[in-house]
Amino acid sequence: MAAASLSPAAAAGFGSSFLGGGDRVATPRVPAVRRVAAARPTRPRPRMGNVNEGKGLFAPIVVLVRNVVGRKRFNQLRGKVIALHSQVITEFCKTIGADSKQRQGLIRLAKKNGEKLGFLA
Repeated sequence: MAAASLSPAAAAGFGSSFLGGGDRVATPRVPAVRRVAAARPTRPRPRMGNVNEGKGLFAPIVVLVRNVVGRKRFNQLRGKVIALHSQVITEFCKTIGADSKQRQGLIRLAKKNGEKLGFLA
């Protein structure tokens, strides 16, 4: 008859706290249901980098230099060359009186052309 003196939650197997008295009732644990992925087509993840990597007239030379010099030193050198080229474009824009929006357009055009030619391989 011990079950008759228990609370309905304790009798159902959920029990009450031994230390906190009989006023707290534990909630039943429901087993987690694994979600099955829906059969939807997966998109390829967007890739950072050059879409023309390995293509272009100068790509083999760039890859060779990168392998000889090392990736870290090569990226430092590449950054300096890009900065110098941007400075040349900026000076050109000052000379012809182009505004900053046109200057940014020229820098973007230079980047696209560099990708196509293989300088950014």
